[in-house]
Amino acid sequence: MKSLSTKLLMGAVIVLVGAVLIFTLSGGEKAPSLTVTASNGEPLELNLPKKPVLVNFWATSCPSCVSKMPSLAELKNELGDRFELLAISMDYDPAPQVDAFIKAHNYPFNFIKDTDGALSRAFGDIKLTPTTFLIAPNGNIVYRKIGDTDMTHLRERIEKLSPQL
Repeated sequence: MKSLSTKLLMGAVIVLVGAVLIFTLSGGEKAPSLTVTASNGEPLELNLPKKPVLVNFWATSCPSCVSKMPSLAELKNELGDRFELLAISMDYDPAPQVDAFIKAHNYPFNFIKDTDGALSRAFGDIKLTPTTFLIAPNGNIVYRKIGDTDMTHLRERIEKLSPQL
């Protein structure tokens, strides 16, 4: 007969595995309750968007961020209205530098300046760039990546999240 401690340990493992499965299947963490302006001028509630939202924290001083912008533009051009793309500049990035970058490039997505750091704090106090999130239409964060993003993987995730569009 198994000892009581072994039974308790087995029970704890089963509860832990169950909790992990529930967390994984439910999509995990919810996006912050924030409203930003979408490309069509409409308010976009990040915790309950109508379509997937790709959020990319970036900085003009980040070579990887700047070099990824054309790939993000290509993704947006290919998938169009199937998702929203928000490029959020960091609060430490000088506004005139961000403005000059935006003006010099005609990218087909929303640029948002996080001048006071509120957006980066809402997403878990982002410090490193690039940091990318994909928010599902139910408001769950289904992808999070610090560093270079696999664009093929992102494309597949967005397509799966927006098959009706």
